[in-house]
Amino acid sequence: MKIKIDVVSDVACPWCYVGMKRLQKALDLMPEIDAEVTWQPFQLDPGVPAEGRELKDYYAAKFGGEEQAYRVFENMENVGRGEGINYDFRKMSRTMNTLPLHVLMLQADAEGFKTALKARFFKAYFEDATDLSSQENLVLIMEEFGWSSEKTTALLGDNQLRARVKEKIAYFQSRGVTAVPFFIFNDKYGVSGAQSPEMLAGMLTQINSEMAAEVTTENGDSCDLESGNCD
Repeated sequence: MKIKIDVVSDVACPWCYVGMKRLQKALDLMPEIDAEVTWQPFQLDPGVPAEGRELKDYYAAKFGGEEQAYRVFENMENVGRGEGINYDFRKMSRTMNTLPLHVLMLQADAEGFKTALKARFFKAYFEDATDLSSQENLVLIMEEFGWSSEKTTALLGDNQLRARVKEKIAYFQSRGVTAVPFFIFNDKYGVSGAQSPEMLAGMLTQINSEMAAEVTTENGDSCDLESGNCD
């Protein structure tokens, strides 16, 4: 019995990086659980221009200045260290429109390495301060996964893939997802936020037990008390 886990997230979301780490810890706590994780797209700020945006301008608008922003981020850096993430928000200078990243991950999903690419993008952005609005940088990252620069460039310009990503985002928004990360188990249970590994493991245990009970009920041989029929 396989548990389906959809994780709605965005590369520009630091809590989504934490959520990825904690989900893996939860799965490690439950080696008997057979789970299929699918990373679903979301954009926290689709209004970021294609060429990206200077973070200092964003910090000034949202927090009143860089130093105020860094004080807010101190807690995020502490949380990250607990998960093996080396956040350093002072190193970061630019943010990006994440739609092109979701386009590349959509194709990576078809080729079987979306999880690895998602983790690579997180590390590049939050730990290495890589400008992911730069197509040149995206080409270099995709070369690590065996893609040629021509393939990456062609995919980034594929309007059909862009439309598919936007459709997926709209679908999860229609289901009520307004904040990420958001975990959906078996298209039935939704959990918002970067929950602890123990909480996520508890969810997996509960769902696995329910699935086992459903299989017993639906597939077991039985006799009907009223009719006397035995199937």
